[in-house]
Amino acid sequence: MDALTTIERDEREAYLTRTPASRALHDRAREVMPGGDTRTGTFHAPYPLFIADGAGCHLTDADGHRYLDTLYNFTSLLHGHAFPPVLEAIARQAARGTVHGTANALQVEMAETLGARVPSVERLRFCNSGTEATMGAIRAARAFTDRPAIMKMAGGYHGSHDPVAIAMSAAETGRPPGVTANTAADVVVGRFNDLTDTTTLIRDHRDRLAAVIVEPMLGSGALVAERAFLDGLRQVTRDCGVLLILDEVITFRLGVGGLQQAFGVTPDLTSFGKIVGGGLPVGAFGGRADVMATFDPSRRGAIAHSGTYNGNATTLAAGLATLARFGEADVAAVNAGGEALRARLNAVIAQSGASAVVTGYGSLMQLHLTAAPVTRPDEGARADLRWVKLMHLALANRGVFSSTRQLYVLPTVITAVELDAFVAAFTEALGVVVAAQAAAAATAAVL
Repeated sequence: MDALTTIERDEREAYLTRTPASRALHDRAREVMPGGDTRTGTFHAPYPLFIADGAGCHLTDADGHRYLDTLYNFTSLLHGHAFPPVLEAIARQAARGTVHGTANALQVEMAETLGARVPSVERLRFCNSGTEATMGAIRAARAFTDRPAIMKMAGGYHGSHDPVAIAMSAAETGRPPGVTANTAADVVVGRFNDLTDTTTLIRDHRDRLAAVIVEPMLGSGALVAERAFLDGLRQVTRDCGVLLILDEVITFRLGVGGLQQAFGVTPDLTSFGKIVGGGLPVGAFGGRADVMATFDPSRRGAIAHSGTYNGNATTLAAGLATLARFGEADVAAVNAGGEALRARLNAVIAQSGASAVVTGYGSLMQLHLTAAPVTRPDEGARADLRWVKLMHLALANRGVFSSTRQLYVLPTVITAVELDAFVAAFTEALGVVVAAQAAAAATAAVL
């Protein structure tokens, strides 16, 4: 690894100096959890911040430092932290029991709500995470088609179960640790926004492909699917008798009916999560009635699908309160705010002379520290992670909580004050990265 510049060392030292309580908690965590971690996506060196409190657009860490949040638990907190209507809904339901071990009316209400928003969802089942949602959709596709294989896109993230763990990164398409060769053999890896190659693969494997699963915008990278790509996938899967699964766990917040509504694409199945639970663990998947009938317990040979907390009352109460305050006008407002912010950030980049671009759609965006354009995961993979890590650390030192990969999320409750504060911190942090890159280049030139 390249030697650290003085700028990088200074940022690291500043982080260590201001976060001793987080460091102490991390040291304790290492004694009881592998690497002190229970969630890979939140881990970073030298150690992650330990958060004690969240309210609105802000977080407070274990040392009492306040941060502007730009992540909102990876897009799931649509209305920010501790949103009063959601808290009230949770409290009301908790007083009646958090979960009851049988069916409840809120399951019916949420299924009706999602079905009304997403016409392709004729039948629905609940689970507890986006991982479970994509797992259930894939199993339904395999049962319905009686075919073993699936296709996913290199760089696509659909949770952490074995088949979709393959090719999470466009740069790492081999078999991950713990995934068997037999599982890997049933996964065909397509290329996001490359219709020609991906269509050829679908046709070549049509006799064994149960489904193609794809995000209409990659959550890892905030790369929007081209309309021609999605339309082409819909056509070729229909021609080949392969089911099309749209993973809208992240993108459902981008339209009243998700991105499938905005893009005019009708999948066979859809997976949901994140905002549907109002900040509590949730997953759901649904689609065509004939495909979802593979789960009908009154039918012989149905898929067995249970879960202690599937469709629990507390989560659904929180989710219904969240969606009740996210109509057409709310979606339009937060998406417009996101588009305006993305334009401002790209203007800052242009003025700085940095080799970077912010991609995205509506309230979701991501910084790529590499030359534009970035429309596919392999293009985003050109970025040097050294500078991405520095950007993350520099933002934290300037009071901004961000994801390690620099995905930025807007909640409905954000105001111009918070947006201005973020742009100011982003400008300073990007300046740190540009200066460090220049220092590293000068050192390399001397050597």
